[in-house]
Amino acid sequence: MSKRKKLRLDRAIPALLLIAAAVLLLMKCSSRRVPKDTETSSPEAAVTTVMTTAVTTTVVTTTTQPATLPLVETPFHRSAAVYSPGRGEFLYSENISVRTAPASLTKLLTAATAIKYSSLDNVYTVGSELALVQMNSSMAYLEPGDSLTLEDLITGMLMASGNDAAYTIAVSVGRDTSGAELTDLEAVEAFCGLMNSTAKELGMNDSYFTTPDGWDSDGQYTTAADLIVLADCVMQIPEIRRIVGTYQASVTSYAGIGYTWTNSNLLIAPTSGYFRENVFGIKTGTTYYAGNSLITAFTAGGEELISVVTGCDTDYDRYELTIELMDLCMGAPGVSSEPEEQAEESSPEETLPQETAEPTTYQNPLLN
Repeated sequence: MSKRKKLRLDRAIPALLLIAAAVLLLMKCSSRRVPKDTETSSPEAAVTTVMTTAVTTTVVTTTTQPATLPLVETPFHRSAAVYSPGRGEFLYSENISVRTAPASLTKLLTAATAIKYSSLDNVYTVGSELALVQMNSSMAYLEPGDSLTLEDLITGMLMASGNDAAYTIAVSVGRDTSGAELTDLEAVEAFCGLMNSTAKELGMNDSYFTTPDGWDSDGQYTTAADLIVLADCVMQIPEIRRIVGTYQASVTSYAGIGYTWTNSNLLIAPTSGYFRENVFGIKTGTTYYAGNSLITAFTAGGEELISVVTGCDTDYDRYELTIELMDLCMGAPGVSSEPEEQAEESSPEETLPQETAEPTTYQNPLLN
C-alpha cells in the first residue's frame, strides 16, 4: 500500500467511527422517547387504547352518581329525565336541554300562574274567549255563560286537559290583573306575560309560552329540564297535587250544571292496563310538534320522584317508556302491556286521551 493511500485510510477510520457513534446515540434517544409497545402497535390497537380511556372516564363519572340509571333507547323519544326532589339530583338525564313544543304540559304553568295572581274561590264566567280555542282541541265542555270557581276551572283544565278551561282562566285572570277593558286576545296576551314571568321566577330559563293551553305556536318552547322544574314546583301546591292525582271528579257550577271529568293520564286510571298504584300525577301532553309527552310523579323505595318523557311517537309509547324508567328506579323487571289488550279493557276515551285531532303516529318535523 502506498504511503498516500495509507494516510487517507488513517483519516477515514476515525470519521467512520464518529458517524457510527452518532447513529447509535440517535437510536438510543429515540427508544427513550417512544415506548416500544406504541411503536409496534397497529392503528387498531391505538384506537382501542383511546376507547378504553374514554370508557374508564365514563365509569369514573358514573361512580360518583351511584343512582344513575342505564340508557333507555326504546320506545323512541326526544328527551327523558328522572329527578329526585328530595336529593335535588337527576337519576336519569337524556337530552334534557333539547327544546320541544310544550303541548298541554303548559297547563301546569297556567294553573300555577292563575293561583299566584288570583284566588281559588274566585268565580269566573265562561264567555266569548271560547272562540279562541282551536278546533279539535281537548275540552272540558264548559257551557257559555256558566260560572265556576277558579279551582273548578283548574280541575277541568288539568284532568280533562280542557283547552276551553285554559282560555277562560287566562282571559279572566288576565283582566283581573291588567284591566277589565281588555279584549279577549289582549287578556290572553297579558296572562301569557304573567306565565313567562312566573316561569323565570321558578328557574325555567329555557322556556317561552305564547298560549295558555300549549297549542302549537311559533316561538313557544320548553325543555325537559325546565319541565322538571315546573313539575317540582306545582307538586308543592296542595290543590294542584290533589287534582293531578285524581282519576275522576264531579263539580256543579253556579248555574247548577254538573260536570264530570276523567283524568287523561292512564297511569292513574284503575281500568287501564297502564295503571300503577305508585303514581300520583301529573300531566299528559300531545300536539303535532310536541309528539306524545308525559310528566309523572311516582314513588320508588319510599322516595318521591318525577319523570319527564317528550316526543314519543304514540300515546302508548309515552306510558311504556315511563314504566320502563319507573321499573329501573325500583329495580323491578319491566311490565308489558299490549295496546290491543288495553283497547279491550278500556273505553276509547280512557285508552286514547287525545289533545289534538292529529294522528297518534307522526313524523316530527323538529327532528328532520
